Amino acid sequence: MNESYDSQFGMMRLVLIVGFFIVAYMLYNLAVSIYENYQIEKHIAEFEARNEELQSENKQKQDDLAYYISEEYIDKIAKQNLNLVNPGEKVIVIPDEDLIVLSQDEDTAALSEQIRASWPNPKKWWKFFFSSNPFKS
Repeated sequence: MNESYDSQFGMMRLVLIVGFFIVAYMLYNLAVSIYENYQIEKHIAEFEARNEELQSENKQKQDDLAYYISEEYIDKIAKQNLNLVNPGEKVIVIPDEDLIVLSQDEDTAALSEQIRASWPNPKKWWKFFFSSNPFKS
């Protein structure tokens, strides 16, 4: 009876070991399958994000194209580059502040102001106390 018991115990142990390996193999395949599914989902999310970027870029380019072929843009470029005006329009030229012409006295005063601004503080104090005061108006 001991022999049959050992034989059954050995057979049961063999069945358990084989079952353990089958379960381990199935768990391994499940883990690999889950990881591959995760990778695929990640790629899909990346492609969807890229697709949205491309769609918004495409929309922006369509809007730009519509603007560049519009009458407003053509009119604007004709006015800027060719100095054309529509019938009934008047051109008003507004000069830049940099183009304001100073008189000779104003130009000299501005130059002397720049020179005085570049002096070091001790020189400014010396001029203030011991010479005609250039800082008084």
